[in-house]
Amino acid sequence: MSWPRPWRCVASVDRIDLDALVRDGVKCVLIDRDNTCVPRDDTVAPPEIIAWLEAVRAAGIKTCVVSNNFHSKQVERSARELGCDVVHHAMKPFPFALFVAMERMGVTPDETVLIGDQLFTDVAAGNLAGVRTIMVPPQSEKDLWYTLIFRKIERLVYGEREFEDS
Repeated sequence: MSWPRPWRCVASVDRIDLDALVRDGVKCVLIDRDNTCVPRDDTVAPPEIIAWLEAVRAAGIKTCVVSNNFHSKQVERSARELGCDVVHHAMKPFPFALFVAMERMGVTPDETVLIGDQLFTDVAAGNLAGVRTIMVPPQSEKDLWYTLIFRKIERLVYGEREFEDS
């Protein structure tokens, strides 16, 4: 897997094929919070994201939010609402928080997938940690000023992404 290219690009988290994850031997889903699970212009995840994560856990796959967000109470509240464990202050693209999450979940990189909306943080961290990565488009156009700059650089380097419907 080359860096920083995702394993897959999917139109939204709830469109990720759960049966395919099970077939591929995924035992843990690590998922970004901001603009992946929870839109930047909101404080709660959409019901379809919550339902998808419930289905993931019902399939026997562990879940953990891995977030760069430094507002730990906000991240922990979201993780509780999503029914996930949590690692905040992740400092992605460094892979260390992913190693912590995988150790906590009792899984190996081969059994793990990371879902996120940013190439230079989420996908890069996942690739450096040796896990498969799924990139989704951000849920909101609102974002931090520096994230908007990174998104422009992503488009310059890679062009517009094509996202699968499932």
